[in-house]
Amino acid sequence: MKKLIVSVAVTLLCFTVSAQEEGYKFTDTQTVPVTSVKNQASSGTCWSFSGLAFLESEILAQGGPEVDLAEMWIVRNAYFERAVKYVRMHGKANCAAGGATHDVFNMIRTYGIVPEEVYPGLNYGTDLHKHAEMDAVIKSYVDAIVSNPNKSLTTAWQEGLNAILDAYLGKCPETFTYQGKEYTPQSFAASLGVDLDDYISITSFSHHPFYETFALEVPDNWAWGLSYNLPLDEFMKVCEATVEAGHPVLWASDVSEKGFAWNKGLAIVPEADTESMEGTELARWVALSQADKDRALYKFDKPGKEKVITQELRQDAFDRYETTDDHGMEIVGLAVDQAGNKYFKVKNSWGVGNHIYKGYFYASYPFVAYKTTNIMVNKNVLPKEVKKALGIK
Repeated sequence: MKKLIVSVAVTLLCFTVSAQEEGYKFTDTQTVPVTSVKNQASSGTCWSFSGLAFLESEILAQGGPEVDLAEMWIVRNAYFERAVKYVRMHGKANCAAGGATHDVFNMIRTYGIVPEEVYPGLNYGTDLHKHAEMDAVIKSYVDAIVSNPNKSLTTAWQEGLNAILDAYLGKCPETFTYQGKEYTPQSFAASLGVDLDDYISITSFSHHPFYETFALEVPDNWAWGLSYNLPLDEFMKVCEATVEAGHPVLWASDVSEKGFAWNKGLAIVPEADTESMEGTELARWVALSQADKDRALYKFDKPGKEKVITQELRQDAFDRYETTDDHGMEIVGLAVDQAGNKYFKVKNSWGVGNHIYKGYFYASYPFVAYKTTNIMVNKNVLPKEVKKALGIK
């Protein structure tokens, strides 16, 4: 037993020394235009921040101006629509802060959009977003409506909901002035020069036919938006090809994995390289407890072997609720580490703070293949063979 403990200590010490000597070193090989990193703070609104970051990058990629769009405008209007559906569904639907990739586009189609300076959505006494109270109030309100105490819904309940949203986020302006010109939310949306119909959602799961569309079965897909379904290898090709064409990818993913290390600026799916171990080295590894194996694997000290992600492995994680719709982000580049492994560069919405990459991190190709729920991309830069397979013109 003592010899085993010494072996474990030596193994972990080697990982520590390696971390001091090496660490991960990334080289960006391709980047797309971006706006500044934002901070969603204490709000479950990553879907709005990532969706508008994606749209801001698309405007730049198409030669438009840099613009800072109002995340809370989208959140406010989506909350209203989500609550209405919740009541229509007798409370048998999702009514929480989360959303899906297509929600930003749906809200702009219906309500237009405004700049951040016009609608910051901080109407409740804080400098940063803090939505716990508002979320709880809205949920309690709509649950009271669903309980139907009058035995018939009144004509006032939607006005009451709007009053709550106005109190916390602010009233929606019908017109506003921006850079010396007067707009409505709809005319400002039109001025951005992007066609919202150019954007499609893509996923990769085998419980539905490939090359067809389906509504991804995750709680935040309250609007039942459709995604095209591609085999995993083609799905990954779309991610890479989109960035290579100079466009961003709107990325929805599970970030609850041990391999997601925000403080390290890294997301990986490590696996022990037992093939290269010999004799006593392999025996020592096999004898380790799972906790000690995890400590060794998740040191994030230097590039190492990662899992080979198959369609079956990805599907199994989704079927067991291990892959969930945790977080929305924007993929803005491609990179390699010092060992030549490939990564996507990701823009987050958790501010810059003392973060190692000032609000960005690097997600390995295996992590993206394994943990993505869906992406949204500009259909005009899809590989030709993918467009043909999906029937997109």
